[in-house]
Amino acid sequence: MEQSGAPPYRRIVEAIRARVEAGELVPGDRVPSTRRITREWGVAMATATKALTALRQEGVVRVVPGVGTVVAEPGRKADGGEAAARRAGGPSEGAQPERRARETDGGLSPERIVRAGIAIADAEGLRALSMRRVAAEFGVSSMALYRHVASKDALVLLMADAAFAEVRLPEPAPVGWRARMEAGARLQWALYRRHPWLAQYLSISRPQPMPRAMAVIEWTVAEVAGTDPVTLLHMAVTLLNHVRATAAGFEDDLEAEQHTGMDRDQWMAAMEPAYEHILESGRYPMYAGIDGTEGDAVTLDTLFEFGLARLLDGMGLLLEGRVG
Repeated sequence: MEQSGAPPYRRIVEAIRARVEAGELVPGDRVPSTRRITREWGVAMATATKALTALRQEGVVRVVPGVGTVVAEPGRKADGGEAAARRAGGPSEGAQPERRARETDGGLSPERIVRAGIAIADAEGLRALSMRRVAAEFGVSSMALYRHVASKDALVLLMADAAFAEVRLPEPAPVGWRARMEAGARLQWALYRRHPWLAQYLSISRPQPMPRAMAVIEWTVAEVAGTDPVTLLHMAVTLLNHVRATAAGFEDDLEAEQHTGMDRDQWMAAMEPAYEHILESGRYPMYAGIDGTEGDAVTLDTLFEFGLARLLDGMGLLLEGRVG
């Protein structure tokens, strides 16, 4: 057990460890997020992050991209000596030389740092990302990262461009402008689903210089003919903005789940009595009309599909010269 005078982050570590050892949390269960820790223990975000980092280093938890921080399987725990030293608040006998070696032997690289940043942002959201947090994944100081990446802003830009590098443009490409633009929109949608933070990071008012993202957009509108470059760019950005604005809900939902501890279905069920009370007034016929329909009647996916079809319909009229 930790002494009563232990630092706040160590008390949090031991409390979560106790839940695991008592069987309240089993391998694969999500552990409290940084936001939940700040509320439950009344600590700063930095303290919450430090606690989760210590639990990861001790092998109690691990990060699963797209899921969050979960209890690790017993086989993933650190071996006894190192874990005991960490629980005591200090490094194991050989840890410090190893740490210094990692910071000086070139083991870090921009590519490895970017991959680690993406894994953290995928699991916990972009707000959870910091240079200190990424450094903790490698067991080095923040300064070690700055030798490879100039700043957090530079890191996120590299992460976003690396994410777009995952997009595999179909070969052969779809025939026709509409099929091509629809395919490009769906490629972006799938990308934002894999990386919920990415849509909110992108900006159409202050676009970031990302060659790989630009390549996807160029490919998407490559079959549009008979229009000027300004109109073509408007078509490309309008389509992009529909996809990214709708997909921003992925990050919103991830953060809301971490904040409330409820997934979307659980949250909607909890809100149902309040909505029923509002609808009883009779002043909201549109909402009342869908009351009782399936829960997935209106989702991010249906909004994406509906908006995509209507946008392409309108662009078709524009290209046919029926609107101007």
